[in-house]
This record gives sequence, structure tokens and C-alpha cells, in this order.
Amino acid sequence: MKSIPLPDAALADQVRHFNRVYTRRIGVLQDRLLGSEFSLTELRVLYELRARGSARASDLCRDLSINPGYLSRLVARLEGLCLVEKRRSSEDARSNALTLTPHGLEVFLPYEDASRAEVIAMLEPLSLAQRRGLVEAMTRIDQLLAGGSRDYILRDPRPGDMGWIVHKQAQLYAEEYGWNSEFEALLAEIVSRYLREFDPTSERCWIAEQDGMVLGSVFVVREDTDTAKLRMLYVDALARGSGIGRRLVEECLSFARAAGYKRMVLWTNKSLVDAVRLYEKAGFVLVDEEHHRAFGKDQTSQVWQRDL
Repeated sequence: MKSIPLPDAALADQVRHFNRVYTRRIGVLQDRLLGSEFSLTELRVLYELRARGSARASDLCRDLSINPGYLSRLVARLEGLCLVEKRRSSEDARSNALTLTPHGLEVFLPYEDASRAEVIAMLEPLSLAQRRGLVEAMTRIDQLLAGGSRDYILRDPRPGDMGWIVHKQAQLYAEEYGWNSEFEALLAEIVSRYLREFDPTSERCWIAEQDGMVLGSVFVVREDTDTAKLRMLYVDALARGSGIGRRLVEECLSFARAAGYKRMVLWTNKSLVDAVRLYEKAGFVLVDEEHHRAFGKDQTSQVWQRDL
């Protein structure tokens, strides 16, 4: 068997530990759930039929990763209890769709209420902030494992967002590039100045949010009468490749034009390859480059500019 690199093995063990703790917490390992006569899979099938209205057996097999033979036996049992019935599919007259019977709905609803009550009881000892943090973490797990991107919104910053911006960017650049706390200090200075001197006619900040989770941010500030400066573009690792970075840059350019600026400049680092590529595609050109040492590393800082 091929050996697994130690860092990957350690991460896998952490995931396995979480799985053990959480499945024990929600009772997945019990033979029967919620004190019922039904197994987890049976209740999940009933739930899907309740949520969808009807479903073909093949769709349930695919979506729930159930073996067709096992599902057939399971459905036969539920039919025998008069909980599920087969009807001709409205999408394909050659196949049948499974639906809950009125009796099945009557039987299932108390278990749905009981399941919700169990979750409420699990959340009750937590503060409101802890509950929100838990749900955000679950949302993040869902998004990371599901892959792809979903709809997001761009909004104005709210109290607490600025601290988040400093924290996430300092953390990212420390982990990916080894930059030290000097960079965090710079970020804090930029944000502090923005908050103290903010002029809505010439400056703006956007927060990219998806399902209540902040995934990106960017600032436009005044460099001089004719020049706007794009600062602190950030896209969370979860959202890379989703187009959020491009959208944030486009919003900056549109705002700067509307505010009467003639050009936009930005400072970045040559090692930030993805960001540099994004700026090039947005029409920026490199106008200056300097080798120096900053944030604990040898750097090649760059100034990019484009006319508006």
C-alpha cells in the first residue's frame, strides 16, 4: 500500500475525529433514530419524498448513494407499512415515481419535528454568537466539499468587517508567503485610516458575501484629485476561481469612473501571481518595480496603473 504523507495523514485523522464526534452527537450510529421503528436510511428516504413531493428510485439511489437492491427492499417495506406508494412519473411515462401516502406524511411529520427539537436542544447551551459560528463553520464545510460556486452578494461593510479583513489577510499571507506581523500592522493602518477619513464621494469598500459568509473584500481610496487607488483586494481560498476577484476589481473601476477619477493605481507584489494576472486582464499595466526587503522577506513590489 502506498504510504500517505504525514501532513495529509494528520489532516485526515482530524477529519475522522470530527466525524466520530459528530455522528455520536446526532445519534447516527443508533439502529433506530428518534425512538422510532425506522433506520437512518429509511427516515432519509421519507424526508426526501417529503421535501421533493416525489422522486424516482434511480434519483434516490444516485443522490443518497444507496445500492439499488437495498433501496428496492427498503421501499418494499415502506410500501408494506402504507407509507410510500408508486405512481407513474410525470417526467417519464415509462417509469414510476415514489411518493408519500397521506398516512406516510402523517407518520413522518412528528419525526421531522422531533429531529428539529433535538437540534434546538443541542444549540440551546450555546450563545447566539456561538450558534452563528457553528452554522458558518457547517456552511463552509458544505461549500468546500461540494466544490463549485454559488450566488454571492456585494455589500457595504458592517461593524466587525474591518477587523475580519485584517485578520484574514494577515493570516493568508503568513500561511502562503511567510510574511510577518509587519504586514498585519500595515493592514491595520490602512483600515484605520479608511475608517477615520472615509469620504463616500471618493472612496468605497465592498464585502463579498455568500450565505452569510464573507469571502472577499476590496477598497478604493483617494490617491489625489485625478487618481484612485485600489487597495487590499482579498478573495478567500474557498472562493478562488469563482469570479469574485474579477467582480471586485470591476466594481472598483466603475466606481472610480463615476467619481470622476482619470486613472487608477495599485500596489502589489510580483509573487502574488494570481492577483497580477487578474490586474493584467483588467487592463492595468506595470509602471514601476522595486526590489527590497519587507514583511520579513525579500520582495519585488510593483505599481500597476490604468486610465479610466
